[in-house]
Amino acid sequence: MADTTEPPTGNSTTTGTPSGRADNPTPHRPSWKHIGPGIVVAATGVGAGDLVATLIAGSNFGYTLLWAAIVGCLVKISLAEAAGRWHLATGRTLFDGWASLGRWTTWFFVVYVVVWGFVYGAAAMSSSALPLQALFPQVMDLEWWAIACGLVGLVFVWFNKYAVFEKVMTVLVGVMFVVTVYLAIRVTPHLGEAFAGLLPVLPDEKDSVLNTLGLIGGVGGTITLAAYGYWVNAKGWTDAGWMRVMRLDNRVAYLTTGVFVVAMLFVGAELLHSANVAIASGDKGLVQLSDILEARYGSATAKFFLIGFFATSFTSLIGVWHGVSLMFADFVARSRGRVDTTGTEVASGRRERSWPFRAYLLWLTFPPIVLLFQGQPFRLIILYGVLGAAFLPFLAGTLLWLLNSSRTPGPWRNGLLSNGMLVLAGLLFLVLCVKQIADQPWGDFF
Repeated sequence: MADTTEPPTGNSTTTGTPSGRADNPTPHRPSWKHIGPGIVVAATGVGAGDLVATLIAGSNFGYTLLWAAIVGCLVKISLAEAAGRWHLATGRTLFDGWASLGRWTTWFFVVYVVVWGFVYGAAAMSSSALPLQALFPQVMDLEWWAIACGLVGLVFVWFNKYAVFEKVMTVLVGVMFVVTVYLAIRVTPHLGEAFAGLLPVLPDEKDSVLNTLGLIGGVGGTITLAAYGYWVNAKGWTDAGWMRVMRLDNRVAYLTTGVFVVAMLFVGAELLHSANVAIASGDKGLVQLSDILEARYGSATAKFFLIGFFATSFTSLIGVWHGVSLMFADFVARSRGRVDTTGTEVASGRRERSWPFRAYLLWLTFPPIVLLFQGQPFRLIILYGVLGAAFLPFLAGTLLWLLNSSRTPGPWRNGLLSNGMLVLAGLLFLVLCVKQIADQPWGDFF
């Protein structure tokens, strides 16, 4: 979340900032026609797992935790805004900023993207395949649907630049939006109870604090928050003159995310909580929900929901295929001494045609196919869980460091509001990280 005070804008000459850029480039007027990277980050960040977690929160607690879902959106706004502000204010990529903090950041990133990408590739393909297999059960088995989704995502991202990618993501977000809002209206929410859920109270149950923190932390993305700055550059926004546009774009992203999350919480509260119906965690919970919808509202509503389920999962797949591949390409370029100090490498589309970008695309697609047929190795899953839990504290902490130091031009450093939100985000995700690590069955790991 940004501070509301803007530094003076207008044409100026370059000053001695760390990036060698103008402090006050010509500002661009915020306009809805510019919106794009925010839609991409919202679509990528909200996966099937996020919708299931919110659905289960609604089924367990009714509307009690509606406020927590909204706080989660606000926390993620602060992280995405900070990542975008770093790219625009300094002209340096986020990985370039991380590398300036020491070699430990590089090692963390490398291990994270290699292990995380291997496991996430299988998870994303399976998630996209589940609704297709439910819609067309006689066509082929789940594993082959998953491989087909992965290959379609690979081909699409390989041959298209950001502009086409953004348009397709926008269409799929439109499908997600229509489906989730339709379901929320169809279950006829009790608006009085929903408004009461805006009051910050905790459920009167065991582990309610951790459940609440988990819901806040689970709203809308992990590494995709870091990828937001790369999508901002890919859109052609490369200097601080785009700052106000980026902030509008970012707010639209998490308003959209908020609609998805609140709509699914309504569905959980009305359809599951009132009937005391439990569903499984993970993506299969959405397949169960389609069965419940079919029994209550008919097969047309169930199929409509499965189409929205596919849009939700597939946007996460191609979003990661594109965004994290951009980050990996940036890492390789910097490791080879080819540092992009202007953001033009990403903006021009050259990074999308580079061999590191495409190599990571292949890594996300082909090695994970093994996991689809053999199950996911136990130790790898533990490492994946720990790295995933550690990423958001890492992101919040490093953004605090970067945006309060001389690496960022003075007018664009953090103010009290930005610092407060990033500290809140860091503490929240640190608690969740410690819990995640403590919950791992380490005794079976060794």
